[in-house]
Amino acid sequence: MSADELPSDVRALYPFQSHWLPTPTGRIHYVDEGPREAKAAVICVHGNPTWSFFYRDVIKALAPKMRVIAIDHLGCGLSDKPQDFSYHLADHIENLARLVATIAQPTLHFVVHDWGGAIGMGVAARLAERVGKLVVMNTAAFSGPCPLRIRVCRLPGLGPLIVRGLNGFAGPAASMAVVKPLLPAVKRGFLWPYRSWADRVAVLRFVQDIPLEAGHPSAAMLQTVEAGLGKLRGKPMLLGWGLRDFCFTPAYLAGWRQRFPQAEVREFPDAGHYLLEDAGDQLIPQIGEFLGR
Repeated sequence: MSADELPSDVRALYPFQSHWLPTPTGRIHYVDEGPREAKAAVICVHGNPTWSFFYRDVIKALAPKMRVIAIDHLGCGLSDKPQDFSYHLADHIENLARLVATIAQPTLHFVVHDWGGAIGMGVAARLAERVGKLVVMNTAAFSGPCPLRIRVCRLPGLGPLIVRGLNGFAGPAASMAVVKPLLPAVKRGFLWPYRSWADRVAVLRFVQDIPLEAGHPSAAMLQTVEAGLGKLRGKPMLLGWGLRDFCFTPAYLAGWRQRFPQAEVREFPDAGHYLLEDAGDQLIPQIGEFLGR
């Protein structure tokens, strides 16, 4: 699956060339725009159930001056969707690390959202000496409360039926994650890679990978990611937050502010989880200014 296969109205919003990273379990799709001679590269890391389409306007805004890379995690977006992959946090971190290892720029800026927080920070902590700045939006890299509507999607038997069979996670997110209704082409863009049971394998696996129980396979890795945040303390950080997010509530924002008291904070009272959709016209120029200083 490549960007050229997207519906024409979605392709108009996402006019980027497809790039591929081979892995032992499938090809990872990513966007790589902007000048290769730039001194810094911006790594955009999405969550669930989005894909690099979420960053389309960030890429357009930054690419004239910076190299911008936006990954589609394995199982997401235009990447391959292997049915037997584990889809654990550690695996996503390793895949992002593989991609970042191909980037020659000495300075790396990370822009993260949702699951991209844990994945991106997991890689950033390993490369702390190369990390320049961090942009963090409605995400976590530490444990916290999980809303009931997401917990229901984790139930054995019922969860797969809801998430994979009825598209009861990605579909509703296109409405529940925003305050302003998405334009039809934008909604189609978010949902197009997740049109079937097989397409939605990673959507379910991400939900199942939330380490709520003792002994969960990803609990130790999330603790490692949280501990690694200490290596990034002191890095310039911009916190952008939609305050009407039902999942990553202002309590998570407080968690970031406690760990990074020097962070610049931009709060958006009328924005939801898909912050770039509700407040991108305000936040994206601020991201550009922050990274361009």
